[in-house]
Amino acid sequence: MPSLKLPDAVFVVHDHRDGPRQAHLDGGRFTSSEVEVSLPTVTGGRAVQVASPRRELSWVVLRWREPHPESTLVLGDAWERSYGDLQWRTLQPDRLLPWSWLGHDQATGTTSGMGVRVRPNAFCSWTVDADGVSCWIDVRSGGSPVLLGDRVLDAATVVTVGGDPGESAYAVQCRLTAAMCDDPLPVRDPVVGCNNWYYAYGRDFGPAQILRDAETIVEYADGHPVRPYCVVDAGWSPGGVCPGGPWTAGVEGLFDDMAGFAADIASRGARPGIWMRPAALSSVDDPGRLRPGPRPAREQPLDLTLQANLDTIREDVSRLVGWGFELVKHDFSTFDAFGRFGPAMGVSLTDGGWHFADRSRTNAEILLRLYRVIREAAGDAVVIGCNTVGQLAAGLVEVQRIGDDTSGRAWERTRRMGVNSLAFRLAQHERFFVADADCVPCTPDTPWDRNRQFLDLVARSGTALFVSVDPAARTPSADADLRSAVRLALDGGTPGGVEPLDWLRATDPRRWRTNEGLHVYDWTEPWGANLLAT
Repeated sequence: MPSLKLPDAVFVVHDHRDGPRQAHLDGGRFTSSEVEVSLPTVTGGRAVQVASPRRELSWVVLRWREPHPESTLVLGDAWERSYGDLQWRTLQPDRLLPWSWLGHDQATGTTSGMGVRVRPNAFCSWTVDADGVSCWIDVRSGGSPVLLGDRVLDAATVVTVGGDPGESAYAVQCRLTAAMCDDPLPVRDPVVGCNNWYYAYGRDFGPAQILRDAETIVEYADGHPVRPYCVVDAGWSPGGVCPGGPWTAGVEGLFDDMAGFAADIASRGARPGIWMRPAALSSVDDPGRLRPGPRPAREQPLDLTLQANLDTIREDVSRLVGWGFELVKHDFSTFDAFGRFGPAMGVSLTDGGWHFADRSRTNAEILLRLYRVIREAAGDAVVIGCNTVGQLAAGLVEVQRIGDDTSGRAWERTRRMGVNSLAFRLAQHERFFVADADCVPCTPDTPWDRNRQFLDLVARSGTALFVSVDPAARTPSADADLRSAVRLALDGGTPGGVEPLDWLRATDPRRWRTNEGLHVYDWTEPWGANLLAT
């Protein structure tokens, strides 16, 4: 790994209305009248330590002046899940690149990049232009500057990698990802199972339907020694389709005995899993528990700096595991923290002018604490993060949803979200966590000839494979495809996995390398991309 030199310049932003102000190099540190930024060399990178004892602070900006040729293509990541929007592009100076960036020089065939190590205490993004690279380190609390007081914030650790001519851009991405994380949580077995969301969508289902799903996935596993999961998605609790808590009981008259229900799933040969939304409530007795800031209609998000709320979340997760569920999928926490999903977060993350109850903690620190509470409460259960920040969750979840929802209603969403996320975030698999590109649907409303190909790719990749099978769509041919893919996924995929080959020029790569040779997939429906699909 190449050594990372000091930035050529450092800027600080107290309030976004004031703009960046340059700090001055002073004996290895960059200082202004109110801020001190230290950048010591550490194993594998360079740490960023920030002190601002007398004034509020929003951003620290590190600038390296290194020219990039016009032939450079640039790739970034996403704040949380990706939304079909990852791609290599030509130089765009104002393009926000969350967490890491890669630059591929088409003239020389070389690739290099930079990133921050996982679990930083700040939201970090990059911009890349013809003259250099900037790292924007966001230390705000909610939509307001943080008040650090006398403490020194270990904001991030920056790492860099460089490639040789002939080394594929994907190989360099894998090395950068490995440099960003050396402690992913291990999983005992491949993560494979069923999930009822993409045919039920949280409505009109009960224990009987889910137990049927459990029997179906066990049938597809066909005696494999690794037991698949059966995940109960949203709709099992009293709050509604995608509710908040409380998570103390199931829907009355349907899910009256959650512990007994988990045991029933296990008796069918599957491992019970369950969905929850930990950071919001369906009904609130004390409005003081809610966070300030943007709150869409009917949403009641918790202030995650209040200890009582974290204690409730800990109790909720422990309760689900105590019922016998061996996998907990937690969802919506980024939205509940900021009032925005990934595409709307941008550089601001959330609306301006508000802050959590504890203004001394950064947004990244607040989410890290939430993830640690969930991880501790889950004990030996597998944790899946969905709408969580993968850069912060790495090492605190075994499995991470890397893209937005696929669909049991429109193939276009699966092409746009599932294929794109798998291609551009596959390097995170087993380096950050087990990657989950979301469910493969088998429904009457989606074309099996397309879903079957996505099923094949996910199974070969060795990433998490969850299927959502509507009984009305089962045919002998579909069952044979599903059985073959589930068995392959339970084996861990094809040795060596897969690699996207045409991702430098496509957002939904068709050409994939495996140890068996080239596989070419056809993602396109007869009319092309369906602009009417949502």
